[in-house]
Amino acid sequence: MIGEASRLAPAHVLVIDDDPDLLRLLSMRLRSWGIRISTAASAEEGLSRIAIETPQLVISDIRLPGKDGLTLFKELHATQPTLPVILITAHGTIPDAVQAMSQGVFGYLTKPFDSKLLYEKVQQALRVSPIAGGASTGCEGDWQDGIVYRSRRMAELMEEARVVAATDASVLIRGESGTGKEVFARAIHRASPRCKAPFVAINCGAIPEQLLESELFGHVRGAFTGATSEHGGLFKAADGGTLFLDEIGDMPLPLQVKLLRVLQDQAVRPVGATRAEPVDVRVLSATHRDLEAAMADGLFREDLYYRLDVVTLTLPRLEERREDIPLLANHFMQQLVKKYDKGITGIAPDALEALSTAAWPGNVRQLYNVVEQCCALATTALISLPLIQRALRIPSMEALTYAEAKQRFERNYLIGLLKLTEGNVADAARIADRNRTEFYRLLQKYELTPSLFRGNGEADDDAGGQGGSPA
Repeated sequence: MIGEASRLAPAHVLVIDDDPDLLRLLSMRLRSWGIRISTAASAEEGLSRIAIETPQLVISDIRLPGKDGLTLFKELHATQPTLPVILITAHGTIPDAVQAMSQGVFGYLTKPFDSKLLYEKVQQALRVSPIAGGASTGCEGDWQDGIVYRSRRMAELMEEARVVAATDASVLIRGESGTGKEVFARAIHRASPRCKAPFVAINCGAIPEQLLESELFGHVRGAFTGATSEHGGLFKAADGGTLFLDEIGDMPLPLQVKLLRVLQDQAVRPVGATRAEPVDVRVLSATHRDLEAAMADGLFREDLYYRLDVVTLTLPRLEERREDIPLLANHFMQQLVKKYDKGITGIAPDALEALSTAAWPGNVRQLYNVVEQCCALATTALISLPLIQRALRIPSMEALTYAEAKQRFERNYLIGLLKLTEGNVADAARIADRNRTEFYRLLQKYELTPSLFRGNGEADDDAGGQGGSPA
């Protein structure tokens, strides 16, 4: 019992009951097993606590004031279908609890319940809980390494990833370009029982069709011109581990047929070989394309789609998880400071605000590139707002009075005209629809010398001219 209790020590359980005595008894028993406890006296209070911090397990009485335990479970199940819930029931509500189990409730306990049975139920629930702190895969390090977030949407997605990682189910990862599909696939691999075996990735759209078959399935010596030695292929390289097929929607149709055969038979036949060789590979795939539309157009095989799309996980656009942007920006900055050997200590608050409100068509990859450009160009300890605006290619939004903005515009406008006319005041005044006298006053106001804009430095023929209308 002591060994098991220590293994459950990091766990967090929320207990919901309006009976103070039962709540106290449950809390005492769970704490004695080294489990961290949160309590609530109603479903509404419990939902509020879950909104702040998602537990690994919810234990709730069925009979509660206001919303009952069954209603609580349905609301939780709609948004967090993988969060285990154990219901506490009196004899009169056992049929309700049994029915709830058919809808996804992890289990139920009848009052009065045995301490050993409670412990067994809690232990079973924590083993399957997707929240951090569940059962270990035996791999070293954090399986979420490189994935930085605080948003609820990403937290729920990572919960689902952890649950599916424990299985061998094929996963199709959807998301726009730059959302981090390969990083996400690596996290699933690290959270899986295959974590100590190889993770092999290939972009199906980056390799010509005639080479892709050999890269995936291998070839024997002499299979084609240039095949001077045997090549095992990526399926063999990933044997026992995970193969990640990025941009699977770009795979040519002839190769889709061969990939389907490998997935069905769990065996691969190298190009030029007469026999297939068994492989044990878990396949993760990713795409930014609409595969349903591709199937309708005859560009993607339906049978292969259903082999790959056992579970679908969709990465949100960066604009859909804006609360993660400051965390991501600082994370990238810390990585890049080492790369560029700069004494950068942080990002200025107004610069972080600009990042958080910007448009991100390139998603996380674009954010990384922006931070990298700023780190490369920074000459101060803080990355400033102007550097961020430059990297984002947006005009500076510094606060100016109307008079200051007007003066800046006038000066830049005059400089532009003088560059265009190569310092010819007559031509510049004509374009500006001003007489030369007024135009000279403007030049004097901003201390602009027309001759400086001439390539040959000749004297101004109109120097001293004071009247007339534009020529």
